[in-house]
Amino acid sequence: MAFKAFDLTGKVALVTGGNGGIGLGLAEGLAAAGADLVIWGTNAKKNAAARSRLAAYGRRVMALECDVADEAAVETAFSRSLAEMGRIDGCFANAGVAGKARAFVEMTTAEWRRVLSINLDGAFFTFRAAARHMIERAGKGDAGGALVGMASTAALEGAARAEHYGASKGAMVAMIKALAVELARYRIRANAICPGWIDTEMTAGALAYPKFRDSVLPRIPMRRWGEAADFGAIAVYLMSDASAYHTGDAIVIDGGYTIY
Repeated sequence: MAFKAFDLTGKVALVTGGNGGIGLGLAEGLAAAGADLVIWGTNAKKNAAARSRLAAYGRRVMALECDVADEAAVETAFSRSLAEMGRIDGCFANAGVAGKARAFVEMTTAEWRRVLSINLDGAFFTFRAAARHMIERAGKGDAGGALVGMASTAALEGAARAEHYGASKGAMVAMIKALAVELARYRIRANAICPGWIDTEMTAGALAYPKFRDSVLPRIPMRRWGEAADFGAIAVYLMSDASAYHTGDAIVIDGGYTIY
């Protein structure tokens, strides 16, 4: 018999950037555990493909175009998501960009702000909408919920030529910890996930570069790049009753890279 605390039947998860990469890996794990899904993404074609893939699990799936850096777009998308799905039990702020790698002294203000607007402001707008809904439900006797932010090992280590990315992910961890403290009274948990080097569209260029590959891969004790599928189980755990007393954490999933 399966451990029932992991059963997400009747719950609804929102995954931003859920149409590909780690976001789709999160969504697939959640769907396999019984959750209904809402995914937001900016690419309509990828949204449609992800919706079809997730629907194969027999769950309700909604896909919306939404630029999380746009405050009004987030508010509209969240309202539409609630109207169709009825509730949001887990909110995964996963949408993000890596930013252009260049020397810090050559980084433009526009590029700095672009990365922070998507990775950090987007998470703020998304979490704020979700928290309002979860707090309102708690006031009606239906307390509980999970907020999960996609951070990075760049929040923990020095990521040269990626100060904008590292800053956004370090701030994500700090915001998650504050949310965990403030929202615990409503039984809302907040945790971050810190991926290492994962094989996705975002990292394809770096992972294919021989000098980078030959320097980094030997430093990963598991001796492979991470995959989107490696994140389905942690998504289920963080949204399920199995993590009812687990909050304020930054969980590293990197094949051992940061400890080696």
